[in-house]
Amino acid sequence: MDMNQYLDIFMEESREHLQSMNDILMKLENAPQDMSFLNEIFRIAHTLKGMSGTMGFNNIASLTHEMENVLDSIRSGSINVDSKVIDLLFECFDKLEKYVNNVEQHNSEGNEGSDELIDKLKSLNNTKVKNRDLVEELKDNHMEIEINQYVDHAINKATEKGLNVYLVKIHLDPKCMLKSARAYIVINTLEKNCEIIHSTPSIEDIEDEKFEFYFQLILISKQEKEVIHKELASISELESIECIDLINESYSVKRETNNNDNLQEKEDTEKIANTLLDKKEETISKKSKTGKTVRVDIDRLDNLMNLVSELIIIKTRLEDIEDSEKKQGMNETTEHLERITTSLHDAVMKVRMVPIERVFNRFPRMVRDVSRELNKEISLILSGEDTEVDRSVIDEIGDPLIHLIRNSIDHGIEDLETRVQNNKDKKGTVKLAAYPDGNSVVIEVEDDGGGIDIEKVKHKAIEKGVITIKQSEMMEENEVIQLLFHSGFSTAQKVSDISGRGVGLDVVKTKIESLGGTVEVITEKCKGSRFVIRLPLTLAIIQALLVNVGSEKYAIPLNNIKEITTIATNSIRKVQKNEVVLFRNSTLPILRLAKLLNVPNVEDENDEYTVVIVKKGEKDIGLVVDDLIGQQEIVIKSLGKFLSNIKGIAGATILGNGSVALIVDTNSFF
Repeated sequence: MDMNQYLDIFMEESREHLQSMNDILMKLENAPQDMSFLNEIFRIAHTLKGMSGTMGFNNIASLTHEMENVLDSIRSGSINVDSKVIDLLFECFDKLEKYVNNVEQHNSEGNEGSDELIDKLKSLNNTKVKNRDLVEELKDNHMEIEINQYVDHAINKATEKGLNVYLVKIHLDPKCMLKSARAYIVINTLEKNCEIIHSTPSIEDIEDEKFEFYFQLILISKQEKEVIHKELASISELESIECIDLINESYSVKRETNNNDNLQEKEDTEKIANTLLDKKEETISKKSKTGKTVRVDIDRLDNLMNLVSELIIIKTRLEDIEDSEKKQGMNETTEHLERITTSLHDAVMKVRMVPIERVFNRFPRMVRDVSRELNKEISLILSGEDTEVDRSVIDEIGDPLIHLIRNSIDHGIEDLETRVQNNKDKKGTVKLAAYPDGNSVVIEVEDDGGGIDIEKVKHKAIEKGVITIKQSEMMEENEVIQLLFHSGFSTAQKVSDISGRGVGLDVVKTKIESLGGTVEVITEKCKGSRFVIRLPLTLAIIQALLVNVGSEKYAIPLNNIKEITTIATNSIRKVQKNEVVLFRNSTLPILRLAKLLNVPNVEDENDEYTVVIVKKGEKDIGLVVDDLIGQQEIVIKSLGKFLSNIKGIAGATILGNGSVALIVDTNSFF
C-alpha cells in the first residue's frame, strides 16, 4: 500500500496532538495530582503510537509505547509525578517533535534513534514506588468481584449522580487474527459514550496482545445496557458479549491496610473519582455543541482568492467604461457585482483567518526553558489568543515573536538580586497580547524589567562604529532605540545560547516590514519595555489611494496614510539638504515621490503641492504627488523573485483598464 497519500493527514494530526501534549504537560507541571491531564497525555501518546505504527515510523511508535508504560504506572500510583518525571516527558515531546519535523522535510524520521530516552523511561518504570492499592483481577466465573478503592469510590459517585455502572465481558472469536486490534475497536466504541474505569487485563496488556481471547471492562455510562450491547453486537469476530449491571451485583473492595491511610488519602481518592466523572459529563454535554470543521489545503484557498481578485478587477473595469446609452443599466449591474464581490471577498477572508492562538501556544514551553536556563522566575501572561489573522501572516509571525520574548527575558527582566533591590516581585512578568485595530492586528510583547538603557545603547553603537559621538549627542530617545534594530547590534556582555550574536531584533524588523507591518518600542527606565507590532489583516486585497506621479500611476496603502493636505511651495525650507515644512507646529520632512521612484516629472509652477502624509509608528513624512485619482480596492500581485528587493516598491496591481500600477512601500522611506 502506498502510504504517501496519507502523509499530509499524518503530519496535520501529529502536529495537533503534539501541540496538545505540550499544553497539557505545562498544566501537569503546575497540577501533578490532576489525573485528567495524565489521562489526556496517555491518549495522545496512544494515538501517536497507532498512527506512526500504521505509517511505518517505528521510532515514534517505540518511544510513545514506552511513554505509555510510564504514564500507566503514574496513573496506577506506582510512580509519583515530580520535576524529574516532567522533565523526562518534555524530553520525549522534544524528540517526537524532531521526528515529525524530519518526516515533514524528508518523508522519513531519520537515522537517529531514541534508545537513550527509552532506557531512561524503562529505568523510571523499574524503580516504582510501592503502590498503595493493588488492583485484583476480576473473577471470571462468578460475580464476587474484587476491585480497588478508587474504582469502588467512582462507582459510588456514579450511583449518586444517577449514572449506570456495567461490567462488560468480551470473548473474542478464537479464529481472530489481530486480537489487540479487535479489542481496540471494542474499547473505542465504548469510549464514545462511556468512561472505562477498570480493565482486566490492563489496557497496556491488551494493546500488546498479552491476553487470551477474553477481557473484562468496568464502565460508567448514561445509556442502558441494551444500547451498549447493541453497539458491541455490530462488531465482528466477537464470540460472546455479556453486559451486567454492576450496582445490583455483589463485589468486594481490596484495601491495603496502611498506617498512612489518613484524611489526605481520602481527599486524593475523592479528587480522582470526581475527575473521572466530571470530565466525562463535560464531554457528553459538549458533544452536541462541537462545530463541524474541514481541513482545506492552503493552495486551494489561494486559488479561490485569486478568482475573487479577478472579479474585483473586472468590477473596476466596468466602473471605468465610458458613457453610453446603456450607462444606467451598466451602473446597476456594477453595483450588484460590487455587492457580490464584497460579500465573496469577506467570506474568503474569513476562511483564511485563523486564531493567533496557534502561534501563542508554543511560547509557554519556551519561556519555561529559557527562564530555567537563565535562572530567572518568569510568568507569561497571554491575552487575545482568539484574535484572527490571515493564515499567511500566522506562518511568518512566529520567529519574530520568539526573538522578542527571548529578548524580554534575557535583556529586559533583571536578575533576582536586582529585582529584590528595586522592590520588585521576584517573579518577572512577560505579557503577550493581540487585538484587532481597524484594518490591522496589533501584537504587543511587554515586560516589567529595567527598560532600555539609552546611554548603554549609545555607547555600544559608538563602540561598533554605527554612529559617531557627535551624532549620539544630537539623537533623540526614539532614534537611539531604533539602533537596536541595526544588523549585528547587541548589548549583551557575552555570547550565549540566548543572545549576544547580534541576530534578533534586526530579523524582527525585516520580517515585520516584509509583511507590510511596523514595529514600535515604548520603554521606561526601571518600569519595563513594550514592543508593539502592527500588521495588516490580510496580504491579498487592500484599500489604497491611487495617485499620479508624472505619467505613472501609483497605489499607496490606505492604512499607511495619516492625511492628505496641500502645502504652499514657499513654505518649504531646506535643512541639511533635506526639505522640511512646519506643519501644525511640528517639523514634517518632505519627500518628492517622483525623485524617490526616478520618474520623469514635468516641473509645474503651482503655488502649492498636493502632499500625502504617511506614518510609521510615531513618525510622519509628506510625499509630494502630482494628482489624486481616488480610493480603490486593489489586488496585490507579487513582482516575482527577480524584482523582489526594489526599494520603495511593495508589489503591483492591475487596474480596471488593464494597466499596471506599482504599490508604494512607504515604510522604506523612513
